[in-house]
Amino acid sequence: MGGMRNTPPQAAEYAAYYVKYVSLVPPGDVVEHLARQAAATAALLGGVDEAKAAGRPAEDKWSLKEVLGHILDTERIMAYRALRIARNDATPLPSFEQDDYVRFGSFQDRAWSDLLEEYRTVRAATVSLLRGLSEEAWVRTGTASGNPVTVRALAWIIAGHELHHLNIVREKYLG
Repeated sequence: MGGMRNTPPQAAEYAAYYVKYVSLVPPGDVVEHLARQAAATAALLGGVDEAKAAGRPAEDKWSLKEVLGHILDTERIMAYRALRIARNDATPLPSFEQDDYVRFGSFQDRAWSDLLEEYRTVRAATVSLLRGLSEEAWVRTGTASGNPVTVRALAWIIAGHELHHLNIVREKYLG
């Protein structure tokens, strides 16, 4: 498959805030990148023990469990947006408050191994969804958080959001 999956979104396809994520994604098929990223992330985080996963680099920072929970929540929301827009649903989609999602996610109460398994499951679902989209669906535009966004941009945002947080994880948590 080629086409839209290989073509990065243009700046007009997403809110300016997301450039920090989209710009991190390497060239090529974003769906294949997401599939490879899942294996790399699972390998990186799979070596972390329960105590390290629950620890915080500072009092006011998220634990690794919470970072992974945030990645999961964000991917689910972005994939849901992609589904709705791909299916030509014009209903504007609301924003979400990431800090509230983490606060009420109870990630600290979960086993690290369960969160890692959930990560694998969520990513597999995202990849399956995106692999099944038509070329036309990739460039459909909807509204999320009050801004226009394409399905293609959402795929790049999912990939780049994870890359952004893994860069922080390597530096502040695993360094």
